[in-house]
Amino acid sequence: MEQNILRCSRCVLPNSFPGVSFDDEGVCNHCRGFRGDRATAALKKKYELKFQALLEKHRRASSYDVLMAYSGGKDSTYTLDVFVNRYGLRVLALTFDNTFISERSFVNMRAVCDALGSDHLIVRPNAKLLRTIFRAAAQKELYAPKTLERASTVCTSCIGLVKAIVLRTAVEKRIPFVGFGWSPGQAPVQASVMRTNPSLARATQKAIEEPLRSVAGDAVAPYFLADEHFERAEAFPWNVHPLAFLDYSEEKILARNRELGWEKPDDTDANSTNCLLNAFANQVHKDRYGFHPYVWEIANMVRSGAMTRAEGLEKVESPESPEMVEYAKRGLGL
Repeated sequence: MEQNILRCSRCVLPNSFPGVSFDDEGVCNHCRGFRGDRATAALKKKYELKFQALLEKHRRASSYDVLMAYSGGKDSTYTLDVFVNRYGLRVLALTFDNTFISERSFVNMRAVCDALGSDHLIVRPNAKLLRTIFRAAAQKELYAPKTLERASTVCTSCIGLVKAIVLRTAVEKRIPFVGFGWSPGQAPVQASVMRTNPSLARATQKAIEEPLRSVAGDAVAPYFLADEHFERAEAFPWNVHPLAFLDYSEEKILARNRELGWEKPDDTDANSTNCLLNAFANQVHKDRYGFHPYVWEIANMVRSGAMTRAEGLEKVESPESPEMVEYAKRGLGL
């Protein structure tokens, strides 16, 4: 558990976070190395222009322009709207139903996709398989230590399946762009427009697929790329997460989402607007490693000005709801 936590006086990183150090004023090494808003603004403009140039080349190259990884949460909802209304793209929204999605999120997704005129594909693996994976992730570490800094083991398992299914679908349908609703704190602007490299994708897939096979066997195979997919290098898409190069305001995002018929669920935790498993995943991570799994993302957002330090502290210091933690444990048979 988090005990005797000291936090950076500028962002929210705790002294329990791997590799962090503080100067005499309590400022962490990551804040000291931050380049500032001016350089970030220039980078944002550069990458939006890069995306727009790619659109000129690839727009209307397939039945859809973008395959959107659509969780139904606030950021992915806003990103879907950006693709449709800012860039005028034809979007296929793909939702991975991990069997712990808030019912309000499904209502939201139907309303938003109808409002935006986007087709919607829901992939729901069988519940027995997913519970086997999530139970194992809650009970032991499955992945490389570096992943622990970015997400809980439970979330890494879920997001790993999301990315695999989205990439496989994009390759099979030859959709030129894959969209993600990553917040500015989840991935840097330098990675906001990036072509998927088959060799790198194979290595990345191996790092997720092998641990999942170790706990669930060959049942996970349909969700990952096969050798035949890797032979289609020309069909590998560009990954785009536009919230990294656009201005980010949670207030603006929520206001726009409400115009599309989206309402914030009242049964999710402070760091999710769609998932009923997240509070449990957060608690497991805090108990196991002594820091909140969202703290890196939140610290980045505070550092860049997308969130105040007070708002960040509220997200990483609020205790997880005991009722939500117990709900997930019961669902997983723990």
